[in-house]
Amino acid sequence: MPNISSAFHTEIHWRSLALLNVFRLLSNIGIFCSVLWLAYKPLNDMSSWYSFLALAGVDSCLALLFALGIWRRWPGFEIQLSIQVATDVLFIVGLMHLFGGLHSGIGTLLLPYLAAAGLISRGRMTLFHAAMASIALLSEQTWQIWQDNANVSDYLPPALLCVASFAVAWLAHRLARFAQASEALAEQRGVDLANLGQLNQRILQDVSDGVLVVDADGIVRQCNEQAIRLAGMRPEGVLLHAMPVIAVALARWRANPSDNPSLITTALTRKTLRPRFISLSHDSHGNVLIYLEDLDKLGREAQQLKLAALGRLTANLAHEIRNPLSAITHAAQLLGEEAEDNALMQRLTRIIDDNSQRLERMVKDVLELNRRDRVQMTQIKLADWLAVFVEQFSMQEEIHVELALECPSNAEARFDPGHLHQVMWNLSRNGWRYCQKNAGSLSFNVWRENEHWVLDVRNDGPPVAVDAQTQLFEPFFTTDTKGTGLGLYIAREICAANGAVLEYVSSPGPDPCFRIVFGYAYGQRSVI
Repeated sequence: MPNISSAFHTEIHWRSLALLNVFRLLSNIGIFCSVLWLAYKPLNDMSSWYSFLALAGVDSCLALLFALGIWRRWPGFEIQLSIQVATDVLFIVGLMHLFGGLHSGIGTLLLPYLAAAGLISRGRMTLFHAAMASIALLSEQTWQIWQDNANVSDYLPPALLCVASFAVAWLAHRLARFAQASEALAEQRGVDLANLGQLNQRILQDVSDGVLVVDADGIVRQCNEQAIRLAGMRPEGVLLHAMPVIAVALARWRANPSDNPSLITTALTRKTLRPRFISLSHDSHGNVLIYLEDLDKLGREAQQLKLAALGRLTANLAHEIRNPLSAITHAAQLLGEEAEDNALMQRLTRIIDDNSQRLERMVKDVLELNRRDRVQMTQIKLADWLAVFVEQFSMQEEIHVELALECPSNAEARFDPGHLHQVMWNLSRNGWRYCQKNAGSLSFNVWRENEHWVLDVRNDGPPVAVDAQTQLFEPFFTTDTKGTGLGLYIAREICAANGAVLEYVSSPGPDPCFRIVFGYAYGQRSVI
């Protein structure tokens, strides 16, 4: 930072020196035109006129050389400034001598040069420059007295001009110090403002809510990445065109700021949002800060907390239930062996055994809730893996018809094999339970969607009711009286742990379909 600041100040100094050089050239032109307009009247004879032309020409040539030195940045700034001030002092004093001395009034031209030099150098060397001007003025007055053109008593005017030179130099010194302090303060304020802007931008991007700033004309002035994600697009330009539902809610709030804004649903992402409007001006018709709170995310977080507590509770209960359940199952088996000739006893023991098996499956599913984070992902060739799975599933479920399987030979997915087997077994068993049990009633189809492989498990049974589709993956929700309601929920959680998405597809076609999209983070896709 210091080097950059120093380079910045030096560049300003060089530009100021260039402006002083331009002022020098313009002053020479003005003085030359003034003398020409007066038709040499201020000069005594032609020799003085020729001397004036020579003096003005030399000073103009030096000004051009100074311009070249400023452009080349050589010699150094302080040296160039001192040389230029010395040149100006000699030029002004030379003009004084040609035009009759101090009473010509030309000596006062030294003051703006000294002031400019003091401001350019930020107060440094100003007294030295005033001393040079004073020595030149007193030397010229001494020469006039030596030539009998003035008296010793005439030293008062040049002495007063010398005092004025030092006063102007001191004033320039003070102004330069003040300007330097103000410049340093402004630079520090600029750095603080830049840091504050970066901090605000960082906070704006890291906040969990979507944030928009809309002006009085409905133009989006600023938004964060969360707002872009919630809207499904970048809200730019007019808010009414980018996000109409939010624009309508904003207009309603501006009409009556006391009313609480209603919930809105975005068209692209189909997310439920709760907007909050905060006026940034004295009234609600100026700039407005809009917060967009994702209620779906809050619902998921609340559900995760609820399920975490429920999981701990049910895991403890499952361990406590398993031991007496095993004893009940074993006792039922012994009782069934003793009651081989009693039909009623066999039916009762079968009821005990069926419900014991149901409780065993429920305990097993509950324990699986706490094991979904144990993932050992490997690269799976889906064609080979599905062929083996379909064969095992057909043998285990005693299926004697052909199950349809279509899978490209190059299809691969990164998944835990044990987890994939558990998910596919659950989906396949559900599909076979509700299908028509014919050849091809249960089918497996692998295809590619953009950069991701997709696995569809489809059956020709009745579709899931529309009102039940929203609760399909909820824990403990089931339409089967013998089901636990945890199978689909565990399957979706396992897919999420393996970087995949499990969703129910209700269209196109009448056949219900459960779809696994490999390689997606949880929550990136919406249920179709």
